[in-house]
Amino acid sequence: MAQKPSIPKGTRDFGPAEMVKRNYIFDTIKSVFKLYGFQPIETPAMENLSTLMGKYGEEGDKLLFKILNSGDFLTKADQELLTQKDSVKVTGQISEKGLRYDLTVPFARYVVQHRNNIVFPFKRYQIQPVWRADRPQKGRYREFFQCDVDVIGSDSLLNEVELIQIVDEVYKKLNINVVVKMNNRKILAGIAETIGQPDKMVDITVAIDKLDKIGVEKVNQELLEKGLPQLAVEQLQPILNLSGSNTEKLNQIKNVLSGSETGLKGIQEMETVFALLADLNISTKVELDLTLARGLNYYTGAIFEVKALDVQIGSITGGGRYDDLTGIFGLPDVSGVGISFGADRIYDVMEQLYLYPKESATTTQILFVNFGDKEQVWCMKALSELRKAGISAEIFPESAKMKKQMTYANQRNIPFVALVGEQEIESGKITLKDMENGTQDNITVEEIIRKLMY
Repeated sequence: MAQKPSIPKGTRDFGPAEMVKRNYIFDTIKSVFKLYGFQPIETPAMENLSTLMGKYGEEGDKLLFKILNSGDFLTKADQELLTQKDSVKVTGQISEKGLRYDLTVPFARYVVQHRNNIVFPFKRYQIQPVWRADRPQKGRYREFFQCDVDVIGSDSLLNEVELIQIVDEVYKKLNINVVVKMNNRKILAGIAETIGQPDKMVDITVAIDKLDKIGVEKVNQELLEKGLPQLAVEQLQPILNLSGSNTEKLNQIKNVLSGSETGLKGIQEMETVFALLADLNISTKVELDLTLARGLNYYTGAIFEVKALDVQIGSITGGGRYDDLTGIFGLPDVSGVGISFGADRIYDVMEQLYLYPKESATTTQILFVNFGDKEQVWCMKALSELRKAGISAEIFPESAKMKKQMTYANQRNIPFVALVGEQEIESGKITLKDMENGTQDNITVEEIIRKLMY
């Protein structure tokens, strides 16, 4: 019995209809990236594990897909470790590569490796798939595309402002209502310092980053389990429940962090960003959220998260500033900031809200019906003229029954059908049928070009 074909959980096939929609998203995002002067790069799907491990925190490392070494990978493994079933230590002996977890760490590796050929500040965009060994669920996949845009080699806060402008412009073009949540890791570090737990900075940020998902009580429970004293957890409560405008929140936290130089620096950075945004025509709401932590360890300054307002789904864009990510690859003190658009979640949002423009589903603009050998020779010449003009056109490959050819046009959502018989060949005019309203016109190829181009 033949094996039933299947794909791994957390991955998806995309047919032509889905790919047209996905390409609409990619093209829209890419067009905005290019408007702001960003250049494209690509990096390999797999990286050395030494590049990836230790960059995403303990939880992130567990979600890395490891690739077994080629050949008989067990021959070089320590037999004692195999007997002990110490998977963590054995993995290092049988696997040297892994699938990339995100695009930011490979980008940092790229910058260091190619630094002599890069002009700083380096503004790059990258649209490629990433992989995470996560538990598949709605809006969360094991293979998904990220659309990243980063500036590296500049610590100017103008970069943060431009990233918010990019977010605003992308989602206006896609017609998705969103809110931008912002925070600063320096403020979070200041909070940890103020409550007397500076060494628990990572534990605090990882826990409070789950506030929206698991609620205050479970966050508090996790903090206690991580070893924070009850008093420190109690001191965090006013911060977890701050309210008011961005300015009011900053003023409240400024009083709390008055003794923390790092925390006050983070507040000053946020005040600068909000002041610059106030003078721009940003229609997207930008909101200070001091519970936003973004679990990745490499963030050091401003952090962003974008949420869709009309659909229940996780963040659809996120990012932040990293002051020394390249330092781990031997190029210290190079600051960068970037954001990543989650194409798969954006796709799901647009599907649920029916936001795709009708024309985005159209791949072929006109189909020529095939009536036979003589007619198809004439049609092929007309097709060449249309394609030279940039109009996507095709001819049905066989002279099948008319009903079959028209059904093909309907199923493909082709808006126009060209009918060319003996009469059309003699007159040099094509009978053009509008498939939406059923009307027909007898016109020349040149007239068709004008009609379909404008």
